Amino acid sequence: MSWQPEVDEIAQRHRWAEALGGGEAVGRQHAAGRLTVRERIGALLDPGSFREVGKLAGAASRDADGRATGVTPSPYVMGLGRINGRPVAVGGEDFTVRGGTGGSGHRRKGGQGGFVEDLAGEYRIPLVNLIDGAGGTVGSLRRRGYAVFPGADGFERSVELLGQVPVASAVLGAAAGGPAGRAILSHFTVMPRGTAQIFAAGPPVVERALAQAVDKEALGGAGVAVDVAGTIHNAASDEADALGQIRQFLEFMPQNVWELPPLGHADDPVGRREEELLAIVPRRRSRAYDMRRIISLVADAGSVFEIRPSFGRSVVTALARLGGHPVGIVANNPMHLGGAIDARAARKQLHFMDLCDCFHIPLVFLVDVPGFMVGPKAEEAATLLEGMRVVHLAGQLTVPTLTLVIRKCYGMAGMATCNKNGVDMKLAWPSGEWGSLPIEGGVAAAFRREIAAAPDPREREREIEAELAAIASPFRTAEAFAVEDIIDPRETRPILCEFVALARGRLASDLGPRARAGVRP
Repeated sequence: MSWQPEVDEIAQRHRWAEALGGGEAVGRQHAAGRLTVRERIGALLDPGSFREVGKLAGAASRDADGRATGVTPSPYVMGLGRINGRPVAVGGEDFTVRGGTGGSGHRRKGGQGGFVEDLAGEYRIPLVNLIDGAGGTVGSLRRRGYAVFPGADGFERSVELLGQVPVASAVLGAAAGGPAGRAILSHFTVMPRGTAQIFAAGPPVVERALAQAVDKEALGGAGVAVDVAGTIHNAASDEADALGQIRQFLEFMPQNVWELPPLGHADDPVGRREEELLAIVPRRRSRAYDMRRIISLVADAGSVFEIRPSFGRSVVTALARLGGHPVGIVANNPMHLGGAIDARAARKQLHFMDLCDCFHIPLVFLVDVPGFMVGPKAEEAATLLEGMRVVHLAGQLTVPTLTLVIRKCYGMAGMATCNKNGVDMKLAWPSGEWGSLPIEGGVAAAFRREIAAAPDPREREREIEAELAAIASPFRTAEAFAVEDIIDPRETRPILCEFVALARGRLASDLGPRARAGVRP
């Protein structure tokens, strides 16, 4: 006797699941400029690679004989798939079913503590969250008959995964509550402008609690969440761009912390010398230049993937490749605040260094930092505290690092660009300068009485500055072997490629989760 009738029922139930919340609900999703969750998964994964798990889950309607006449599918779709041939776990809310609010059942497919997180943890593969929902709803009180204590479905698994596998999240609709929390508990986050928002609670709650009327975009659109708050790392032009950025991010990541990050195509010659680098730094020290241009000239062509480009703009953080080897680049941006580290830049640099250290990606610092940002606003923003958190992390780095001073490297901010736990390789261009603080401000403070007693105080100040500038020449530091080498700027790419390639052998002997000691300031 054949089981064909039951197999036919499976196929029918799959068709009900693929219909999502029905044609009208799907139409509203498209009218809002958003894809459905199944369309998103299809656009993210390699074609034909999605192996759905839990497709039969949902609420069935039945006839008098108990036969299913339809199924409202679970408001979460998840399973396994591949990105560039590598396995991942992926899941997301189905906004066409109850607005993507959490479903009840014996076991959760998604959300905090959901089965999709168990898949990522069990198989040690990256997790991608496609977030489009508000999580729980007070309507569940009526169904359940009692209120659930916070943490019954907690973030324990989400937290655990952050130390084990890459987690990337795309916020693709209005996210609040648990889904918003899971977006934050990610290594990389992205949201399209105009069609996605994220907040702790939406406009109705804000209006009730604070008597303030605000729309979703003003409360948590990309202009706030990405550009101002830095809650989400990157903005995207649309959903296709957001999903493309996730694919690009995962190209640099290992499958888990027990593996090395993958090598890329090394089509760009490692010996490439760029003449433009010889004159890119102006001799006039107060003039800015384009640090991103330096990065693009040094890294493998087309390999640079910047993280948080619109937040903390005095520092540039980017994943890139050197001779096919993945690296993390931290570069000061003299075109914003003169490259000084403010509170936002410190937060940005801290997260990026943590990311690279977790996943065994060598760090390259391109340094032009006059110090921490100063002044009343900087103090109110706790710039010193945020900056010293970066210094604290620099003191715990385990990945190989290389420090290249392009121009300025001063004070405690300069300390955050070195790794004393390793060989502490420090190189410099001839334009490099360093010290406890820049000569200009330091002379006025250290020689205040001598300057004031001079017949021409301003002239005496210039004389002392010129005298100290000669002593502070980078070549004098090199003579004392207090900097390992001063290099021809045109040799930057060949030198960095060589040292990053050497680092891979060291990394291979030091895999696994990273331990963190002490309490971060």
